[in-house]
Amino acid sequence: MTAIKHALQRDIFTPNDERLLSIVNVCKAGKKKKNCFLCATVTTERPVQVKVVKVKKSDKGDFYKRQIAWALRDLAVVDAKDAIKENPEFDLHFEKIYKWVASSTAEKNAFISCIWKLNQRYLRKKIDFVNVSSQLLEESVPSGENQSVAGGDEEAVDEYQELNAREEQDIEIIMEGCEYAISNAEAFAERLSRELQVLDGANIQSIMASEKQVNILMKLLDEALQEVDQIEFKLSSYEEMLQSVKEQMDQISESNHLIHLSNTNNVKLLSEIEFLVNHMDLAKGHIKALQEGDLASSRGIEACTNAADALLQCMNVALRPGHDMLLAVKQQQQRFSDLREHFARRLASHLNNVFVQQGHDQSSTLAQHSIELTLPNHHPFHRDLLRYAKLMEWLKSTDYGKYEGLTKNYMDYLSRLYEREIKDFFEVAKIKMTGTTKESKKFGLHGSSGKLTGSTSSLNKLSVQPSGNRRSQSSSLLDMGNMSTSDLDVADRTKFDKIFEQVLSELEPLCLAEQDFISKFFKLQQHQSMPGTVTEADDLDGGTSSKQHISGTPLPVSSEKDMIRQMMTKIFRCIEPELNNLIALGDKIDSFNSLYMLVKMSHHVWTAQNVDPASFLSTTLGNVLVTVKRNFDKCISNQIRQMEEVKISKKSKVGILPFVAEFEEFAGLAESIFKNAERRGDLDKAYTKLIRGVFVNVEKVANESQKTPRDVVMMENFHHIFATLSRLKISCLEAEKKEAKQKYTDHLQSYVIYSLGQPLEKLNHFFEGVEARVAQGIREEEVSYQLAFNKQELRKVIKEYPGKEVKKGLDNLYKKVDKHLCEEENLLQVVWHSMQDEFIRQYKHFEGLIARCYPGSGVTMEFTIQDILDYCSSIAQSH
Repeated sequence: MTAIKHALQRDIFTPNDERLLSIVNVCKAGKKKKNCFLCATVTTERPVQVKVVKVKKSDKGDFYKRQIAWALRDLAVVDAKDAIKENPEFDLHFEKIYKWVASSTAEKNAFISCIWKLNQRYLRKKIDFVNVSSQLLEESVPSGENQSVAGGDEEAVDEYQELNAREEQDIEIIMEGCEYAISNAEAFAERLSRELQVLDGANIQSIMASEKQVNILMKLLDEALQEVDQIEFKLSSYEEMLQSVKEQMDQISESNHLIHLSNTNNVKLLSEIEFLVNHMDLAKGHIKALQEGDLASSRGIEACTNAADALLQCMNVALRPGHDMLLAVKQQQQRFSDLREHFARRLASHLNNVFVQQGHDQSSTLAQHSIELTLPNHHPFHRDLLRYAKLMEWLKSTDYGKYEGLTKNYMDYLSRLYEREIKDFFEVAKIKMTGTTKESKKFGLHGSSGKLTGSTSSLNKLSVQPSGNRRSQSSSLLDMGNMSTSDLDVADRTKFDKIFEQVLSELEPLCLAEQDFISKFFKLQQHQSMPGTVTEADDLDGGTSSKQHISGTPLPVSSEKDMIRQMMTKIFRCIEPELNNLIALGDKIDSFNSLYMLVKMSHHVWTAQNVDPASFLSTTLGNVLVTVKRNFDKCISNQIRQMEEVKISKKSKVGILPFVAEFEEFAGLAESIFKNAERRGDLDKAYTKLIRGVFVNVEKVANESQKTPRDVVMMENFHHIFATLSRLKISCLEAEKKEAKQKYTDHLQSYVIYSLGQPLEKLNHFFEGVEARVAQGIREEEVSYQLAFNKQELRKVIKEYPGKEVKKGLDNLYKKVDKHLCEEENLLQVVWHSMQDEFIRQYKHFEGLIARCYPGSGVTMEFTIQDILDYCSSIAQSH
């Protein structure tokens, strides 16, 4: 422990001008033992500061570091835990209680004893020592001036007082006067003692000699006291005089204070009166405008607007505390309230009359629009009403009940007006579409031409007829007049497309203008986006969204943008049903009209959502777009169903199937309609469904065909499909185009090989037998030794097919192919050329077998390749 104490003194305390008096090795009670040292130290400079320092060994080395220090004056209690039994635990109460466990009881007692001595020596306060043995404290009492504080360290606690500078100087002078002061301290001490005795005697004699002077001084003091008494008496008389003057001055000061207070109150009162007069006084002109102002003229509206704003400012003035208790203020406020009520009634009544008059004025203009596909313009009415916009804002902030009443009346009057206009407008649109009036609602025959509803409705009634018969029958069903089906459909569809676009183009500005007017007139804020708003247009493909039904009762308004939507919903409640009826009519007239409607409606929905996704127009058109998309999907499903229901004739050749031709018509029409359209994805999905249906049903019809070979049906129809897809260049059907080409090529080759087996049937059988023998392992040059395949048999078979017979066989084959193929697809020359190539390939194959299996026999065919070319060419030309 001595070595540690020396190391701590050297490394930690000496650099800080401190001396270490006592040390104890401790650890915290109740925790994992981490040893440290508590040190009692004093500073070497005055004033002396006594501290308790916690020193801990560093984790990175063997050196010690100072962790925390407490001033001894902050120590309140030292608790030794047990005064009788030996116990290494003790507590030190600083700002909080620190519990320690010493390494030994002896170290603890020595440390506590040192603390007690330092407290007695330097602090002059009583630290409470609890559970400390009285014997330990008694042993610590110092026995003399030179008694040490902690045994063994006398320099730290001796009753030593340093000499000041003057004392040091005097001692040096004395020692300089005595040469032996250092060599003979005793002689020097005796000399000092004698001189001290001499000085004491001189002091006593001086005191005795000064007694007379003391008596004189006492006499002078008595005289001075008498003078003081006289002065005090005079001062008392002066004070009494000044007291009366002070009372008079106090009265004057109080009077001045009251005057000042009165002036201050008058100024404040004037300020309050001026405030009330300036802020709660309404000009007579404003009062007259509110009571009698003309609400019909622009000048009168402006005067009423200014008066209403002035009234609102007076009513909304921020009164100071206590103003509301004044009778004049109460009367003025009541007068303002009466003016507000009176003007609000006048304004509401006038605007109601304007709404009613608007209904009558607009009704008179409906007749001129009944023959044109246009909606009446409400801009003049909106322009006149917008003059009252500021008054509506005033009414909204002052009397919300009347504001709500006006809003409801406006919706009631305008909804009836718009309902008449929109229904008449849609009636004109239906007349222009069908050429009839009320009959258009029955969805039967439409138009003077008597065209059946649905361009593809005849497919389920058609059977596969010969090419010419099928065309004439299809034309008779689809066209009852002189025009062809294609011309009639194109004209009608173009007409419908223009009418439908005109309808949407008229409705869109009407709704936007009305919504803008409502926002400005009723002072409702419009927002560009509305979080959480989902329309059915966002989920068109699923088709499971529930449609938003418009009811006559407004929903609870959560915000101003919701109020705009509710007002628009009530005013234009008939738009969505009328649009749905028009869409149903267009779908009945021609199911292909759904393509036009899908493109037009998608474009208008996209435009409306770019303006405001949460607007009434965007929501309504989105809901209608759902219906259009469903009709489009229904059109596609009907076409697929009609493909499946097609029946083929057993007595005539098949040719190009009706649904293949219809797909070509649909694809051509769709590509022209959907060019640069927003909803191209819907068409691509429809293409995929249709083309798969066409592929499946072409194979189905080919398998069921009895008159026309299966390969011919597949070849002709897939050639037609491939040609259609190549011409239209539909990117999403590239894979199907390649598949159609492959199927066409495969079935062309199959049909050619099958047909060519018949003209040289015996020759084919003979060489098949030769190839079979070779396949069994017989060498090619040994085949001629087989009885059934010797040279004589070969010559016999070859003689059966001279050039004349071959030409006759090819001519019969050409006629048969001509019967199988239809004229529409014009594949006869393609097939015939393929047969010519295949026949030449077989001829070369036969020549090769003869050369290998019958070498040197001199056997050759009765005709040459040039003969084959001449035969095929002459046959083709003759037909």
